[in-house]
Amino acid sequence: MSNKYKILIIEDEANIQSFVGTILDANNYQVLTARTCSQGKLMLSSHLPDLVILDLGLPDADGLEFIRFARETSSVPIIVLSARTQESDKVSALDLGANDYITKPFGTEELLARVRATLRNSRYSAESGVLAEGSFSLHDLMIDYDKRMVTVNGNDIKLTQTEYNIVAYLSAHSGKVLTYASIIRAIWGASDPGSTKKLQVNMANIRKKLGAKPGENKYIINELGVGYRMCDENE
Repeated sequence: MSNKYKILIIEDEANIQSFVGTILDANNYQVLTARTCSQGKLMLSSHLPDLVILDLGLPDADGLEFIRFARETSSVPIIVLSARTQESDKVSALDLGANDYITKPFGTEELLARVRATLRNSRYSAESGVLAEGSFSLHDLMIDYDKRMVTVNGNDIKLTQTEYNIVAYLSAHSGKVLTYASIIRAIWGASDPGSTKKLQVNMANIRKKLGAKPGENKYIINELGVGYRMCDENE
């Protein structure tokens, strides 16, 4: 079973929100919704979506305010979906950190193509510009980045969204030690006093699900006090 991308739709018009949500759900995306800027901020912080589709004309604040907020702590890709057609509006949104801008009305296939492209182009670019695509293999571990699937000996490993993101991020930099801070920044966008412990708990769960035995470093090595490293194919 593939690990669905989570997409947050911030849109106050119920019919448009429902229409976009139906399109995304039918194409195997997990849909989250918010109708105000404040709700969107809460959803971003609590659910850590993989992509945000944002309307600018929100009832409690301009959508540009959400972009400013998001870019203070997160590299989550943002697609603006707005009725504003002025070039100045597009430039403002893009300059603040939006990844793409679609004007209403829009076509279903165009929206889906823009979503695919934005997700593809943003994968793991926050840290080093490395784009994880295709697949990764290490011993009996296989990661299919496009399907977001992890298998060991051909058996599907059921990871959570966060666990998958950690494994995929480490594998995209296999052989390189990644500090706790760099992993936290790439996965959660910002750190807090409990971030390192949260990472360690997720890593313990990952090791257990991958079938690693205590003291075994078959896939991921813990560089004590520094961070983690995914082994490369020569180890």
